[in-house]
Amino acid sequence: MAEIDEFGDDLEDFVRRVGELRAARGLPPEEQQTLLDATLFELQHVAETLWPKYEQLAGQGPARAAADRTELQLLRALFQRLPLPVALMGGDTVVRRMNLAATDLTGVRAGFAAGRPLSGLLRPGDRGALRSQAAAVARGEGPRSLRVRLQHRPDETLHATLTALRPPNEPQPAVLMVLQSDTAPAPASAPAPAGAGEPAPGAAAPGTRLRRADAPDLAEAAGHAARMDLLDAMTTVLLRAPSGDAEAVLAAAAEVLAAHGADWVVADLATGGALRRTAVLGPEGHEAAALAARIAAQDPAGCPIVVESAGEGSPVLQVRPDDLDSFGRDRGGDSVLVQADVTSLMCVPLREPGEGGVPGPVLGVLSMFRSGSTPAFSMAQARAFDVVSRHVALAMRRSA
Repeated sequence: MAEIDEFGDDLEDFVRRVGELRAARGLPPEEQQTLLDATLFELQHVAETLWPKYEQLAGQGPARAAADRTELQLLRALFQRLPLPVALMGGDTVVRRMNLAATDLTGVRAGFAAGRPLSGLLRPGDRGALRSQAAAVARGEGPRSLRVRLQHRPDETLHATLTALRPPNEPQPAVLMVLQSDTAPAPASAPAPAGAGEPAPGAAAPGTRLRRADAPDLAEAAGHAARMDLLDAMTTVLLRAPSGDAEAVLAAAAEVLAAHGADWVVADLATGGALRRTAVLGPEGHEAAALAARIAAQDPAGCPIVVESAGEGSPVLQVRPDDLDSFGRDRGGDSVLVQADVTSLMCVPLREPGEGGVPGPVLGVLSMFRSGSTPAFSMAQARAFDVVSRHVALAMRRSA
C-alpha cells in the first residue's frame, strides 16, 4: 500500500511539472533551449523511474489482490467463529454484522438484526445507556464498558465492551461490541423422577424435531387452544355482564385479558369525547401495586399510543418499543414502559361494527403489556384480541 501511495505522489508531481513546461512554450526562442533540456530530463525520468515502478506494481497486482481476498475471507471466518458474542455497529447502535455467538445469545438472526438498532434488544432502562456510550466511542473518546440485560433474558446481566474500529473503504468509524455473561451460571436442576424424561408414545425425544410432513406442530396447537380458552372465557363474562353498566363490562373484560396472556391490562373508557381510566391490572407484589396506582392516576390523554389507537380506531402492536414515552409518564416524570419493563404492548380500540360496513364510535381502549422474559405478543394473539374487542364493544353498547 505504501509503494502505491509513493508511486501516485511521483506521478502527480510529474503531471504537474509537465503542465508547467507546456505553459512555458510561449517563451522567446532563445530561452527554449533550457525548456528543451528540462523536457528531455522529464522523459528520462519516465523511462528510468516511473515506468519500471509501474511494471513492478502491475506485476504484483493479481497476487496482492488474491492475498487481500484470502485475508478478508480469513477475517470474516474468524469473526463468525469467535466463541464470544461480537457485533459490529455504528455510533447509533445500528447493527452491521453479528457473529454466530451473538445470534445465539440474542435469539435474533443476523439477517434480521442488520440495519436495526441493537439497543432495541435490550431492556428499556438499558437502551439509552448503550446509545450514549456507543456514540462516545464513535466520536473517538476511547473504549467504554457497561452492564446491560436482554429483554428475553432479564435475569442475566451482560458485560458489554465497546471499542472503535475504522473499517477499510468506510468514511465513518464503527463500534465493535463484545458481550460476556456477568452472571454466575444457575445451579443444575434437580434430577427428574424416574420415567419423567421418557417421551410419551408418539412424541419426539427432547432436542429432536419431527420430520414427517403430517407431524403435528405442538406449539401451534397449544397457541390455538390458548386462544380458544380466551374466546370462551370472554364470551362467558360478556353474557353474564349486567345491563346498563359499560364500565362494569370493560372491567370484566380486562380481568379476562389479565388471566389469559397479558402481564398488565389498562382499561380506558370513552365518555363525553374524552378517555377516562377505569381499571389497571398487573402482577402481584407491593412494587407492582404501587406502579398500578401510578398508572391509574395517569391521564389517558398523556399516553400517545392510547390516543392514536382511539383516534384512528385501529389496534397498535409494538414489539420492543423504541419510544419509551409512548405510554406516557407518571406524576414523578418516569416512563411507564421502563418501570413496567415492557417487552411488547398492544392497544385495542373498542369499536363495534356498524351497519352497512361503517364502524361505530370508539367506546374505549384496552392496553395490554408483556414484561420481562414473557414472550412478545404474536400476530395470532393480536388477531384474537382484535376479535374480542368487537365483542366487548357490542356488550358495552348493549348495556348502555
